[in-house]
Amino acid sequence: MTSSSQRRVLLAKPRGYCAGVDRAVETVEIALEKYGAPVYVRKQIVHNVHVVKTLEERGAIFVDETEEVPEGSIVVFSAHGVAPVVHDEARGRRLATIDATCPLVTKVHKEAVRFAKDDYDILLIGHEGHEEVVGTTGEAPDHIHLVDGPDDVSKVVVRDPDKVAWLSQTTLSVDETVATVNKLRERFPNLLDPPSDDICYATQNRQVAVKEMAAESDLVIVVGSTNSSNSVRLVEVAKEHGADNAYLVDYAEQIDEAWLDGVTTVGVTSGASVPDELVQGVLAWLAERGYADVEEIESVREKMHFALPHELRRDLRAAANTA
Repeated sequence: MTSSSQRRVLLAKPRGYCAGVDRAVETVEIALEKYGAPVYVRKQIVHNVHVVKTLEERGAIFVDETEEVPEGSIVVFSAHGVAPVVHDEARGRRLATIDATCPLVTKVHKEAVRFAKDDYDILLIGHEGHEEVVGTTGEAPDHIHLVDGPDDVSKVVVRDPDKVAWLSQTTLSVDETVATVNKLRERFPNLLDPPSDDICYATQNRQVAVKEMAAESDLVIVVGSTNSSNSVRLVEVAKEHGADNAYLVDYAEQIDEAWLDGVTTVGVTSGASVPDELVQGVLAWLAERGYADVEEIESVREKMHFALPHELRRDLRAAANTA
């Protein structure tokens, strides 16, 4: 192993919570404070095992389907969004809903509805089975075709090749989406773009930071869960841009000390669903092993903030007015 005087850590910035995740987690926390436990949450509020476990300990109950929520209860919809049929199911069970869908995902839903109203075939670039893809598809199931990467393009069948539009799962990589769109445009020259870039600003910013950091890193540690699309992609981006090795961990104790053999520079970042306390745990673990010199690599400054869901703001206002 290298001498401790040579060892250093490059810490990516931005990293961790994006505005949509911050809003979603805060929504569940405030709902528990205001309404008391239990508060039901449909699906994982965000894709991070630590966040889910912490909220469960405070009284949140996570369910897979709306029918698992007792009639008349409170249910929070996750940051990934839900299909219109889920809202219908909730009304049928007289549930008080709080919609914590990320506003950037909501934007994609609205674009899907608009394209479908104009009778376009919609090519949705995303991963099959991902909750965001399921929710967006539910907005216009008769018009949407899933395209899971460039290799899927040849399988696409549309009614009219001159009336085709594309949308994207927000948490995909920029590079992968561009590659898929380019291939789609080869097949459909009149392919219509969405009115604005659908790729989440946080996904893009975190990848830019990792690209910059990976070029100087022997090893990159990404803090995040295996079901987090953007976290998994950060590992791939690190390897593609210069890191000898890159690994995904939920907690510091999952790091294998053998990864540090011959390593001078360790890059550290985290996915958009990861609280910074987990990153600090990794930094402390590394410091104990001689990697105490930490340099933050800031590629872009984030200022995005989203207001709480309107249902929660309404009830908080009402409580303030009667106080």
